[in-house]
Amino acid sequence: MALLPALPADFALPVFVVVHVPPGRRNALAALFAETCGLTVREAEDKDPIQPGIVYFAPPDYHLLVETPESLALSTDEAVSFSRPAVDVLFETAAAAYGTGLVAIVLTGANADGAAGLRCVVQAGGLAIVQDPAEAQADFMPRAAIAAAPAARVLGLAQIAGLLSGLPACRLAP
Repeated sequence: MALLPALPADFALPVFVVVHVPPGRRNALAALFAETCGLTVREAEDKDPIQPGIVYFAPPDYHLLVETPESLALSTDEAVSFSRPAVDVLFETAAAAYGTGLVAIVLTGANADGAAGLRCVVQAGGLAIVQDPAEAQADFMPRAAIAAAPAARVLGLAQIAGLLSGLPACRLAP
C-alpha cells in the first residue's frame, strides 16, 4: 500500500501492476490507488497506448502484455502459475519490448508467479528488484523470485520507492 502513493505526481514512466484477483471480482486495489496516488490509475484495456505517468492495472481474469513498447494487450490465454493475470506474462513481454530499459519488481505473494518472468528481465538486461521477504506479508513470491533471479536487488519498500523516484524518464526507451 505504500509504494505507489510514494511516487511523485510528476513520475515520468508508465507503471504496470498485476494483482491476483479471482475471476468475477473487481480489483479494489486499482480503485483504492486511484484515490490515494498522485498518478493516474486505471485498469488497462486491450490496445491501450502506453503513456508516461499512468499506472495500468491488469483487469481480473486477463493477462496484461506489453505488445510493443507503445501498446498494451490483454489475453485470456491459460493461467500461468495458477494465475490469470500472471506476473510472469507481463514480465516476459515487457522484457522483450524494453530490454535494458525495464525495471521489474516482485512484491508480496503466495505463489511462484513472477519468478520466471523476473529471470527473463535479468536475461534481457533489465533491472530486477524484489521486496525484502522479511517485510512481505506473504514471502513466498519474493523468495521464489530471489531463487530464480539471484542477480535481483532485494530492497525494502521505502528503498524501492526511493529508487523509482530517482529513475530518469528515458529508462524504458527500447
